[in-house]
Amino acid sequence: MADKKKINLTPEAQQYQSYQEKREVKRPIFKNCIKAFFVGGTICLIGQAISTFYIYYFDFTEQTAGNPTVATLIFITMFLTGFGVYDRIGQFAGAGSAVPVTGFGNAVVASAIEHRTEGFVLGVGSNMLKLAGPVIVYGVFSAFVVALIKTILIKWGGL
Repeated sequence: MADKKKINLTPEAQQYQSYQEKREVKRPIFKNCIKAFFVGGTICLIGQAISTFYIYYFDFTEQTAGNPTVATLIFITMFLTGFGVYDRIGQFAGAGSAVPVTGFGNAVVASAIEHRTEGFVLGVGSNMLKLAGPVIVYGVFSAFVVALIKTILIKWGGL
């Protein structure tokens, strides 16, 4: 398929593309997948330990322990992001640190820290909500649609 692209290019563009292909750094995909798997799994293991802590020491059930667990993970992420530790974890693990809820917390706090010189309202608040706003709106809308479908199924479907 790469050869088909070269047919439509000018000779200079073909020369540059072949130069670029020779210089391209080969990414260790398997190694990156392993790192992402173990770091993401470790984050999930920590989350499970926090959930178990809430269940045994604060009398939460398995269903109700999720909210304080997520809040605790986000708080820990915000703390680590503030000290620059989570950024190093992200550079090492890639998607393994971005996929769990901690990746969302890191993105929100990092954008707030980056724009703090613009003030609290226009800098921190608005830039933090550029990322968090659409995610929150999508989550609320999705929950509404699922609740509506469930209500319709229960009322009319006899579930």
